[in-house]
Amino acid sequence: MRHNDVIYFLIPETREDELGQKIPTGNYNERMVYANQYSISQSEFYNASAQGLKPEKEFEIYSFEYQGEDLLRHEGTTYHIIRGSTSGEKMRITCEKDVGNG
Repeated sequence: MRHNDVIYFLIPETREDELGQKIPTGNYNERMVYANQYSISQSEFYNASAQGLKPEKEFEIYSFEYQGEDLLRHEGTTYHIIRGSTSGEKMRITCEKDVGNG
């Protein structure tokens, strides 16, 4: 299957303070990745809802492309990554809308 969707992993920018500690600036760098979008299964939706999560989208990417990011953007909306599962060279990432970022 071809990866027909484009997602952007959001990497937080940081700056160093006078003590050398990394402080988030509130800005993000983006890294583009091609993905396949999948629907959330009914069982996954209800299992996640029981834990207070609201999964909305699931994407499949190549495993090597994921570097531990917490946020991604798809079609102008920011999503929080709530789960990732790897199967061979591919990985599925489950996301919920990031309420704080629209």
